[in-house]
Amino acid sequence: MLYRVMHTTTYQYTEPVSLCQNVAHLTPRPAPGQNCLETSLEIHPLPAVLVERVDYFGNPATFFAVQEPHRELTLTALHQVEVAQRGAPDPAQTLPWEKVREMLHTDRSRDCLAASQFVWDSRYIRPSGDLADYARASFAAGRPILEGALELTHRIFTDFEYEPQSTTIATALADVFAQRRGVCQDFAHLEIACLRSLGLAARYVSGYLSTEAPPGCVPLVGADATHAWVSIFCPGLGWVDLDPTNDQIPGESHILLAWGRDYDDVSPVKGVVLGGGQHSVSVAVHVERLSEVDAPGIA
Repeated sequence: MLYRVMHTTTYQYTEPVSLCQNVAHLTPRPAPGQNCLETSLEIHPLPAVLVERVDYFGNPATFFAVQEPHRELTLTALHQVEVAQRGAPDPAQTLPWEKVREMLHTDRSRDCLAASQFVWDSRYIRPSGDLADYARASFAAGRPILEGALELTHRIFTDFEYEPQSTTIATALADVFAQRRGVCQDFAHLEIACLRSLGLAARYVSGYLSTEAPPGCVPLVGADATHAWVSIFCPGLGWVDLDPTNDQIPGESHILLAWGRDYDDVSPVKGVVLGGGQHSVSVAVHVERLSEVDAPGIA
């Protein structure tokens, strides 16, 4: 499936900003089943410094600095991305979850060592006894890890209400758990925290959803902005994505941007400003399905 993505972020300030320095994660990363065919990032005012790099987790990242006074900053990311349909793994054939937990502490293979960094606390994710208790209902002794993770995904989808504007990035995970509502970012953090509370490795994934639903299908929730989901480490399979907001294993309707320990590692834009007073931010995302005719010259 071919997609054209337009992602516009606009910051408006009540006072002039004399200097801003930012890091943007707005370029889709290479990944199995996904190929970014074209990408561009327009920034206004034009930055005096712009450096493309790859961050610690292998995500494309853009550092830029605007060094002229401004009251508005606009970033427009444009992409054409090809996403292939992925085969669904057999949950029953995955290892027992306790065996995976043990391997993350004792196995010195490259994959397990790399995955073990996603077991520990991060800025926005603090495992707890309450979250471990909630997760254990899906992880009976000896249960295959992906079976348990899929049931946990379904329970979060069922038990929690998707409610835009009900939370902010500052909302504590404990409050999300107590109030039983939030947005995709909250549900991703919640499921990761549940899995880490059991000693399992889970990472945060940032990306996009197709704005247009296939014929006869209900549109996915979270398609009007960047989306967030979860990836769990399953030895033998690698990383398997789970979307608790939509209760599914992500497929060709999900476009990957970046992954990390939590939102802080992969936020679309973060940085510092001098001046500016109060500010507001608006985000608009549109993901359009393309045909070969719509995208000439793209194989």
